[in-house]
Amino acid sequence: MPTMPHGYTNRTTGDGRVVVKSYRGPGAALRCAREAEVLTALAGRLPVPPVLAQRDSRLDLAFLPGVPGQELVDSGRAEEVLGACGLMLRRIHAVSPGTAGITGPHDDAAVLVHGDYGPNNTLLDPAGREVTGIVDWEWAHAGDPVEDLAWCEWIVRMHHPGHAGSLNAFFDAYGRRPPWAGRHQVMVGRCQALLAMCERWRPAGDAVRLWQRRIQITESWTA
Repeated sequence: MPTMPHGYTNRTTGDGRVVVKSYRGPGAALRCAREAEVLTALAGRLPVPPVLAQRDSRLDLAFLPGVPGQELVDSGRAEEVLGACGLMLRRIHAVSPGTAGITGPHDDAAVLVHGDYGPNNTLLDPAGREVTGIVDWEWAHAGDPVEDLAWCEWIVRMHHPGHAGSLNAFFDAYGRRPPWAGRHQVMVGRCQALLAMCERWRPAGDAVRLWQRRIQITESWTA
């Protein structure tokens, strides 16, 4: 199967019918199991890919139609895409973590957190107005809504800086914009966690230097 674009940590291949996700790095098997559990629990409730098979650190998923959100953002549809992402995130956060395959104790105020939410992990119709799929649930957990809100903002600021002004459409559609200090703290903390993962996996690899640089950039941002 040909390798699919936009992959980062893991290797994803597809043939237009089946998508095969091979997890890599620390905790690969656990992340694979988490995604399979969440996708199975969310089937029919949110536009997520059906699980066809799971074994060790490999997940076979049914192909979902749609255009990757980051491609639509770069083509000039940032307002539409981020508005659609905000509406979809409201739906995600309305799901009880316990009914989404998230086990273990958590605060009563916790919501289902995607963990890597943004246009990078959404598929949309060609006009960018409706989300047709939400992928990459390996970091899903019960937590604070600000985690997904801040990380979507980080994705846009880091990878689509020319469209950062369109984040207003994202927050307006979601219906809430947490204070900057809290959002910024979440962005930096998440970057630090990903740096730590890379240091455990490949201490001398390029990814370590990449995340060190991204932390510096993120720390320099202002509201």
